[in-house]
Amino acid sequence: MSHKSLFTPSVISLAVAGALTGSMHVAAEEPTVIEEVVVVASGIRKSVIDSIDVKRNEKSFVEVVSAEDIGKLPDSSIADSIARLPGLAAQRLDGRASRVTIRGFGENESATTFNGREQVSIGDNRGVEFDLYPSEIMSGVVVYKTPDASIDAEGIAGVIDLRTIRPLDVDERKLQINMQYEKTGFDKLNSDVANDGLRGTVSYIDKFADDTIGVALAVQTMESPNQELRWNAWGWDGVKNLVDFPEWGGSVDTGSYDYTQDFRVLGGAKPFVRSSILDRDTVMGVLELAPDDNFHATFDALYVDFKDTKTLRGIEIPGVWAGGHTDVVNVQDGFVTEGVITNEAVVRNDFEYRAAKLRSFGANMEWVIDDSMTVEFDVSHSDVKREIYSMEVYAGTGRGAGVGATDTIAYTVADDLSGVTFNPSLDYSDFNLIKLGAALSWGNGNTVPGDGQDGFLNAPNIEDQMDTLKLAAEQALDGSIFSQVTYGVQYKSRSKQKDSEGFYLTLTSYPDDLAPVPEQYRLGTANLDFIGMGQMIAIDSEALVRDGYYTLTSESLTSNSHLSKSWLVEEDITSLFVQADIDTELNGVAITGNVGVRYVDSQQSSDGYGNYQDSDGLFQAVPTHVEHSYNHVLPSLNLNFGFTETDNVRFGVAKTISRPRMDQMNASMSVSYNPASTSGYYWNVGGGNTTVEPKEAVGVDIAYEKYFAEDGYVALAYFHKDISNWIFNGQAVIDIGTTTTPEGGSAVNSLAVVSGPVNGGGGILSGYEFSFSLPMRVLSDSLNNFGLMGSYTSLDSDMQDAGGNAYEIPGLSKEISTLTAYYDDGSLSARVSARKRGDFRGDIYVIGFNTEQYEMHGETLVDAQLGYDFSEMGVEGLSVFVQGQNLTNEPFITDFGGGAIRDYQNYGKTYLMGVSYEF
Repeated sequence: MSHKSLFTPSVISLAVAGALTGSMHVAAEEPTVIEEVVVVASGIRKSVIDSIDVKRNEKSFVEVVSAEDIGKLPDSSIADSIARLPGLAAQRLDGRASRVTIRGFGENESATTFNGREQVSIGDNRGVEFDLYPSEIMSGVVVYKTPDASIDAEGIAGVIDLRTIRPLDVDERKLQINMQYEKTGFDKLNSDVANDGLRGTVSYIDKFADDTIGVALAVQTMESPNQELRWNAWGWDGVKNLVDFPEWGGSVDTGSYDYTQDFRVLGGAKPFVRSSILDRDTVMGVLELAPDDNFHATFDALYVDFKDTKTLRGIEIPGVWAGGHTDVVNVQDGFVTEGVITNEAVVRNDFEYRAAKLRSFGANMEWVIDDSMTVEFDVSHSDVKREIYSMEVYAGTGRGAGVGATDTIAYTVADDLSGVTFNPSLDYSDFNLIKLGAALSWGNGNTVPGDGQDGFLNAPNIEDQMDTLKLAAEQALDGSIFSQVTYGVQYKSRSKQKDSEGFYLTLTSYPDDLAPVPEQYRLGTANLDFIGMGQMIAIDSEALVRDGYYTLTSESLTSNSHLSKSWLVEEDITSLFVQADIDTELNGVAITGNVGVRYVDSQQSSDGYGNYQDSDGLFQAVPTHVEHSYNHVLPSLNLNFGFTETDNVRFGVAKTISRPRMDQMNASMSVSYNPASTSGYYWNVGGGNTTVEPKEAVGVDIAYEKYFAEDGYVALAYFHKDISNWIFNGQAVIDIGTTTTPEGGSAVNSLAVVSGPVNGGGGILSGYEFSFSLPMRVLSDSLNNFGLMGSYTSLDSDMQDAGGNAYEIPGLSKEISTLTAYYDDGSLSARVSARKRGDFRGDIYVIGFNTEQYEMHGETLVDAQLGYDFSEMGVEGLSVFVQGQNLTNEPFITDFGGGAIRDYQNYGKTYLMGVSYEF
């Protein structure tokens, strides 16, 4: 397929030069005759043209990813595609791009929609994990950086709309088969888990009954491998000279060194090798009806069956914590960089799977009432069920602390703190030495004896469902300023329930000494040479638990942690909106856009648990239920000034909200009494806050855009957000009205310190973006098939909490940049892409699958793709490609602050080969 350009190469060159120098000279005394030239547009270039066309014609500030055809997005991951857009970035989860930030705001400050309808999520909160959605079923993505009143999704950062194909828009029937082979750059890190996998997609699009019925169907299955070498530290403790750690039972000896300054020593480490397989089966269907000019209906459905299975093997090495002793050998820059740990190590054979099933159904119908009015009805349902089973199985040299062989492990910290090299004295690959059971005393001492915790199982489950309903009308206007007005009502009902539980694992042979691993569960060894630990025993821990070698004891019997993490949150949101589209002209300048207002009424409630401790020391649940309501008025204005056919200036201003995280809204609370408190407050209450309300922002955006070719533009944007009502963790003192302790004794008083999320504080976030798409033919005819795309975003924030303390917005990188170079001649296509982001604070899962924030190091990810279409060789419809991801082997690094590394995750490179055939 070819497209006619409106520009000659010479005119384009002048346009680029003018845009890059900031010139807006647009007129000449005599009009220039525009010569038409033919530009071959397919593959990558066709995607660029389509994306620019949507961006140029949208009334709001948007960024766009467009596929040439279904299943042909430019990346194997939809999150990778989105992360290349100006101002956007992705956070990796287990090596895959998953969580997306917009202009420095974390994933919970944006909304994700599927064909315009907000989606549920498999996480604890609102942020969508994009590796749930296959790129093969998407036709494009539109990211709204500024809102308009008709969009039924809220987020201070913006809205990400995932779009599927519309079959009536396709010229002819298409039957396409895609097959891909994927392999990790690492050899098998665990011998029982594959390091390669296959994915396949079949898509069918057709029209019937004189193009009044359209059908699209896509079926995809995938097995995607991922591997990781991970250095993980428990933490780094501050010490000075010879220090004992009575809380942990450990100690540090500086020997002959006389340090006058504090330094930090390794509390403990948990390095491991991980191998995982992501299994995902997806079915997507679209039915489109247009029996006449007055009626149009679209029905779409999506089903995703997702399972991520992980095998993790490593050694847990207690340092000064958990009874360890460290002899200091060397200190540099405030860290013990060489030392000797004396303690018992715990061999870990862990297994985890994260499974989810997502369903989404939607129906949209439009009736043309007359020449001036159209009525729209839209209804949808989406739901997801997620299960997590994260299992730890321990082994060592003897049951309980101080029993069995103790290891003396010398260690050296890398110069950049990226890891530690150990030199053990024991052989951890010896099945006669390393046996099943608790090498340290980690049990709760009540339902599980101190030496009886032989493993642990975390099992937090999520159910999330949402129903939406929209009734709207669009009416044409005859006025000179407004072309039409749209108004309507939308209703959304959402409920999200989390059930948290954990289980102690105890061998059925307890209290006998550690048990040898039965022969049928031995899988040889796993290689830990990357940390100097050599080989360790590898066992089939999942099969051991499944076959009944362990008894399970609920942690919630003696701990309130799972009660405060189990909850149900419900929302009923009704919105009224009116929006007028602007289409006018002033002094020869075309002005388009929209102005509108949205009224949002929110009713929220939560069911949860309080708790108390009975005389036997066991925790009992007390059901709680709390309701809260609030409303917002959200005005918005988007203007686009078309000074010429190629020069646009956009302006937008709007008030936006981001709803609280679901776990912040929950009604579950933990209650404890501390008779040894010295503050005068002996009660402590913690949990969610059912009265917490959305964060608010007033944003202003302005941009200059120059479109100098179908596949060429340059843009410069500035944005500023005034943020208020942010949510922080706060404290307050209340009277809980009781002086009876959980154990039935007499309390000193009834005053309690309550900790939880509260509204307060705020500040500003501002920045600018530069983005471009440059077809190289504007520079030279010999570069006709080459192109460059790129962007640079600079961000700055000044935020304070309710107490006036400086605060860093989660997900905020000071700088984000992307660059893509491509070649496309219609048959051969090639692409090299890089995306870079600076340091930021991000959410990660920690012990017990709690979500905590840590410092994330910036990263630069590079990938490349090479493809060939055989149509020119007479094999119509056949194409192949190869792709390499993370080609520079960029690690994912988090730290505790001050350079103390928490995680150093090395995923290696990934390679894909694919073939596609269209019938």
